[in-house]
Amino acid sequence: MSTLSTLPITLDGDSVELKLEEIRAYFHNTYSLYEKLFEMLKSDEVFYKKSEITRHPMIFYFGHTATFFINKLILAGVITKRVNPHFESIFAIGVDEMSWDDLNEANYNWPSVDEVREYRRVVRELVDELITSLTLSLPIKQDSAFWVILMGIEHERIHIETSSVLHRQLHIEDILHVEEFTTCKERPEAIENELVQIEALHVELGKSIEHNLYGWDNEYGLHVEDVSAFKTSKYLVSNAEFKEFVDDSGYESEEFWDEEGLKFLETTAATHPPFWVKQGNGAFKYRAITEVIEMPQSWPVDVNCLEAEAFCRWKSKKEGLNFRLPSEAEWMVLYEQSGFSDVPNFDKANINLAHFTSSVPVQSFLQGEVYDVVGNVWQWSCEAIDAYEGFSVHPIYDDFSTPTFDGKHNLMKGGSFISSGNELMKHSRYAFRKHFYQHAGFRYVQAPRIDKIEPKIYDSDKDIQDAINKEYEDCAEVLEYASVVINFSNNFGSALELGCSVGRVSFELSKKFEKVVGIESTARFIQVADSKNSAKNLEFWQGDFMNLKPHFRGYDLILLTNILEKISNPRLFLQEIKSRVNQDGILTISSTYNIKTITEILEIDYTLLYCEKEFSVWRLKA
Repeated sequence: MSTLSTLPITLDGDSVELKLEEIRAYFHNTYSLYEKLFEMLKSDEVFYKKSEITRHPMIFYFGHTATFFINKLILAGVITKRVNPHFESIFAIGVDEMSWDDLNEANYNWPSVDEVREYRRVVRELVDELITSLTLSLPIKQDSAFWVILMGIEHERIHIETSSVLHRQLHIEDILHVEEFTTCKERPEAIENELVQIEALHVELGKSIEHNLYGWDNEYGLHVEDVSAFKTSKYLVSNAEFKEFVDDSGYESEEFWDEEGLKFLETTAATHPPFWVKQGNGAFKYRAITEVIEMPQSWPVDVNCLEAEAFCRWKSKKEGLNFRLPSEAEWMVLYEQSGFSDVPNFDKANINLAHFTSSVPVQSFLQGEVYDVVGNVWQWSCEAIDAYEGFSVHPIYDDFSTPTFDGKHNLMKGGSFISSGNELMKHSRYAFRKHFYQHAGFRYVQAPRIDKIEPKIYDSDKDIQDAINKEYEDCAEVLEYASVVINFSNNFGSALELGCSVGRVSFELSKKFEKVVGIESTARFIQVADSKNSAKNLEFWQGDFMNLKPHFRGYDLILLTNILEKISNPRLFLQEIKSRVNQDGILTISSTYNIKTITEILEIDYTLLYCEKEFSVWRLKA
């Protein structure tokens, strides 16, 4: 059994000293495993390649997890000094194909791989020092500095998996074999799938805030459901079973694909699963992470959700029954009968790198009445992720989940061979766009159809509701603010609003300026602003006000809308903002921050044009 990974730690315990050692060991295991994964890249040149056009080059992900530690520790006030502001800007955001993920390579000047390696070394030492020096109280609660450290560790655990998928999508010539990452050698003939009857069960999804394992915000709360009896496939769908769909022209038959699936086929011209490597004679080999091998017919097929859904429609027509992907609650029924507790037994599941860095035959791990309830590959569900009753965001990562509550991100359950940390847990909830590839496959259920839930923008928390009411309903004050700003402007080339909230002021500016950019610190607000935006000259981005990306400069107007109260060093921010304003450009400030202090900082470089209550207008001196 592999010792690459380790068990997630609990939040409670009897000894502070022992818990500190557990956290420290868990951190270093995670950090080292992530770096070991990047040893697969054949040369430094490969770090600058993309395996997906919707993703950054590999160098981004190499730096991203380290900068996450720093950015969250800064936000939480655990540390006050950055390690490398430039890195902590360019490596901060851009991993899930959201409209505010900046994938324009012209906006990035990537550092050398050695520079990022050194940066990672410094961050490792910093986090290690925090673990050994901060005061720990047990149990670890969500307002603890150690919760933020665990957040960084679990975030990196996620990226161990997602980066391994990106490496698997690179050309095999760009990949080296790394001794610690082994591929299973067992490739028996495929076993015929069959249906297993699963009895009805009352299930409760979600966990309480007192649970003793780390969780992301979407796991907390409660959803209660009485699940009717259903039949499920005994095994995950194997490569051999999926081959029947491929051979029956499944990819060419439009009737098996919905609108999103047809768009996927048109965009990709896919005719088979992504990790099937077609040979000259029409046969297929199989792409594991570090090698191409003979097709393992008995291993689970790796597909996206659209392909899994198409297979279920094909099977339904072929057999005259209704097959679909399981719901989240139906998967939980399978978990409850598996015999596992909150974390599965690794002896009985291909998970956590406990066996191989690859799938294994689908008949390897019986868990209750079926095989692979957890492990081998993730299992697509038929449901888009949404919030449980009682959901609330965590203030240090308030946009971990909410951008995915859009009806476009389907839940995956059960984990894969490389899943670790929080991904292992019974309550974990991860979701991806339906065309994304992960180490994911599926099982099917024979059960009635589930009506599709219409997508909705998450706007149920009070902060967002208040902003929507103020800016789009009781909007007189907001419109007056935008009008005053426009009246003081001389040039109407480009404008930047920092603290754009849900976007109404930026939208008004777009009626006068050639180009407008709105930036907010959290995607919760950006998501709403973006959904309301129909202007072609208006863009919304997520960003750190104290550490903006370098290309956000050259504006005729910059608005600071209620952000001085939110940032850690308003004085430094005001001193530096002038580098982003054009000569003769306008800086406007809406803030309760002390106007005397603002004047003291700005009067050297700016001329005060207007000051009324909590609003001032300044022109940059020539």
